Order: sequence, then structure tokens, then C-alpha cells
Amino acid sequence: MDHHGHHHSHQHGHGARSRLKIALIVTSAFLVTEFAGALYTNSLALLADSGHMLTDVAALSLSLAATWFSTRRATPQKTFGFYRLEILAALLNGVFLILISLYIFYEAWDRFQNPPDVKAGWMLAVATSGLVANLVSAYLLYGSRTENLNIRGAFFHVLSDAFGSLGAIIAGLAILIGGYRTADPVISGVVGILILCSSWILIRDAVDILLEGTPSHVNIVNLQDQLRGTPGVESVHDLHVWTLTSGVLSMSCHLVMSDDTSSRSAVLARVREIARERFKIDHTTVQIEDANATEKDLDCNCNLGAWHSAR
Repeated sequence: MDHHGHHHSHQHGHGARSRLKIALIVTSAFLVTEFAGALYTNSLALLADSGHMLTDVAALSLSLAATWFSTRRATPQKTFGFYRLEILAALLNGVFLILISLYIFYEAWDRFQNPPDVKAGWMLAVATSGLVANLVSAYLLYGSRTENLNIRGAFFHVLSDAFGSLGAIIAGLAILIGGYRTADPVISGVVGILILCSSWILIRDAVDILLEGTPSHVNIVNLQDQLRGTPGVESVHDLHVWTLTSGVLSMSCHLVMSDDTSSRSAVLARVREIARERFKIDHTTVQIEDANATEKDLDCNCNLGAWHSAR
């Protein structure tokens, strides 16, 4: 068994953590204001937005903790380190989003049947301030959203909260100008649908990683063909590619060497280059097998290889 590809491209850096910290401070600072404003104005849209902002604070705190844990070194008990904490945090964020949307739907239906009086002027002022705070936090997280699933979860939280504030502004204007009190629960329901959609995307991506599915950008058939076309390789089998955590891909495979003069080191170097340069795979574990090995030997090797981790 040969091991290659111990290059770690997964680096959160102090920049991402710093942006998370600032976003957490901004969101926490405005949470109390919006909650108080929701109680004073009797607005469901503001109350839903403040409730969602509470989960934003929890999500950002969880994301910050997860990014810190992910930098800890591997141990004999945790040979992959704590990378997967990020994915678990993202999954938990998605679940929180679903619970919040269900609560919004329940309250919106109740208030649609019996629209309460709402202080639209104050509601508009608080919602506008909330939108500014959410946009600042979203801007801070925007740059790292594609590199890290956990930060993407926090970004979705803040962005959907910005939509909530925008909805509250629209509802406030509708009540203030036209007297449409049902605008408050209707807008809240629309915001709930948006939150539900973002949570589904987040949960889908997190579950796909936990199930060790092939990353969407990796064409496994194309990868197998390119590996098979490497000089000195007769065939490829037991090829697996999965995501360890955001931005870190792993691959394991069995290569059957042909009866030529190609050296194992040259073949392994070429395989590593194909995986890293063409498919962005950081960790590769390759098992070399001889073309004249018996079928019993190959079956034994495959069974042993199935238990081996790419590290």
C-alpha cells in the first residue's frame, strides 16, 4: 500500500474566523433591539426575524467553534482530526432553519385569520435597521461561502434573515400606506418558504458529504479513464472519491500494473498529479497490484483495502 497526497489545501485561516467573529458581534448587538421592537410593535414579521436572528447567533457561534476545532491536530483516536465537526455544524444549522420556518408558518396562519394591530411606523424603522445589520454580516461572510460548507450555512442564516427584514419592511409599508394588516402574516409566510429552501440546500450538501458521496464536480468515469490511461497501468478498480470536509477531497483505488518496465514510483507520481491537478483531490491512497496476481490474491487485497483510510 502506497500513500500519496498529504498536501493540505484546507486552510480556514484567521481571515475567515475574524469575519465570523465580526458577523457574530453585529448580529448579537442587533438581536435585543429587534426583539424589543417586535414586542413593542406586535409584528409577527419582526418577531420571526428576531427569532431567526437568535438562531443566527447560535449558528455563527457554532460555526466559529467548528472552525476552531477543525484546526486541531489528528489524534490516534481521531485519525482524520476534527474536520467533520464543520459538516455536523452545517447540518445542525439546516435543522434550526427548518424549525424556525415551521414556527413562522404556524404563527402566520393564526395571524392571517385574526390580523392584530401593528405599529407600522416603528416596525418599518426597526426592520430597516435589521436589514442593514444583516447585509453587513452577509458581506463579511460572502467571500468564504464557497470554500467552507459551515460558513455557507452561517451565510444562509444571515442572508435569509436579511430577506426577513426586507419582508418586514414591505409589510410595514403595506400596513402604513394601505392599511393591509394581513400583509404582516403573508410576508412572514413568504420569508418562511425562502428559509425552507435555503435549509434544504444546506442539509442536502451536508448529508451528501456524511454519506461520502462522490463530489458533484468529479466525473468518476472520466477519472477512471484517465487513471487507466497512465503508462504502466493495466486496469483500475475499487475507485472511491469522497469529501472529507469542505475543500478536502480524498481518493482511494487499486491499480493493476502491466508487465512493462514502468516503475511504481513513476506511476504513483502520475496518478497523484492527475488527482491533484485535474480533479482537485488532496489525499490519495493507491494499492498497487501485479497483473499476474491470482484472483484469490486480488480479492484478499480488495477486502483489506476496503478498510484502509486515505490519510
